[in-house]
Amino acid sequence: MSLLRQGIAPSIMAICMCFASAAHATDKINFQLDWLAGGDKAPVYVGIAKGFFAKQDLDVSVTPGSGSNDALTRIASGRADIGLTDITALMVARARADLPVKAFLSVFTQAPHAFYVREDSPIKNINDLKGKKLATATNTSSNYFLPLVLTKNGIDPSSIHLVNTDPNAQAGLLITKQVDGVITWVTDYATYEQAAKEAGTGVRMMPWYNYGLETYATSVIANQAYLDAHPDVIKRFSTAYLQSIEYTFAHPHEAAEAVHSIVPEVDEATAEETINRIRPLVYNDISQRDGLGKFTPAYLKSTWQLTAKSQGIEEESYDPLSTVDARYLTKSAEAPATK
Repeated sequence: MSLLRQGIAPSIMAICMCFASAAHATDKINFQLDWLAGGDKAPVYVGIAKGFFAKQDLDVSVTPGSGSNDALTRIASGRADIGLTDITALMVARARADLPVKAFLSVFTQAPHAFYVREDSPIKNINDLKGKKLATATNTSSNYFLPLVLTKNGIDPSSIHLVNTDPNAQAGLLITKQVDGVITWVTDYATYEQAAKEAGTGVRMMPWYNYGLETYATSVIANQAYLDAHPDVIKRFSTAYLQSIEYTFAHPHEAAEAVHSIVPEVDEATAEETINRIRPLVYNDISQRDGLGKFTPAYLKSTWQLTAKSQGIEEESYDPLSTVDARYLTKSAEAPATK
């Protein structure tokens, strides 16, 4: 009996501990942003700071990016495991080059494109833009969708005078009245508001989703090979990321603190304002109807119809349903109340 206690039993215990350790081994994930850190990227930082990823045995590191195409390239080449991109950019890349990358989690179910005007501007809605001068960044994806949103609202695109600029110069042009408005994203509101405040004025934002341009936008993506090889990692990541999204919008101040704690150069107040402003991109009629993080065939098809038209691609040349891999998506709770 003493032999069992002193010899065999400890061996069994060691074997069991070994298996337990293997079952709970931490998986490392290199998460690729599609742009720089900020309030719109808060969920991944919340997941790290609040331990949501750690509870799923995930060790997530974050790499900043320089656009959706940059993120797609890094994911496709395997330099990053999981990341963010605009799904319209992913659709175009897959339609044109059969890129081996798929989305598996929806974040923005409304497009972030918007017009910004000064608070004292006579421009109150999209119809007031006829004959006006608008500044736009040369390489922004908004330029592809601009003719669609204008035409949809009965406006001849040629009636708008576009001024191509560096994105960093747009706020100044607007505030100093060198242009009547600018084309940028909802995610930039805090930056424009601060610039306007310093000049003793304010800005008004006109999101394009209020004028009929409804598409999926920011989504979580991975290389198809990674999706196939790491199904359990993807499932655990999805669970933690959805929890992080919910926490971000229920606790925007804490979420901003989380971003600042990991990326000190991000201003806390600006991050919090951004989180509050982008809430309609995440929580809206579409996500309420379909579920947070979900993709649906009908909305994927309508997103592709607008994307194909904006890019001059034959709609029938690509199946938009092949853009996503929804095998690992878990059910999420309803939108949390903001505190």
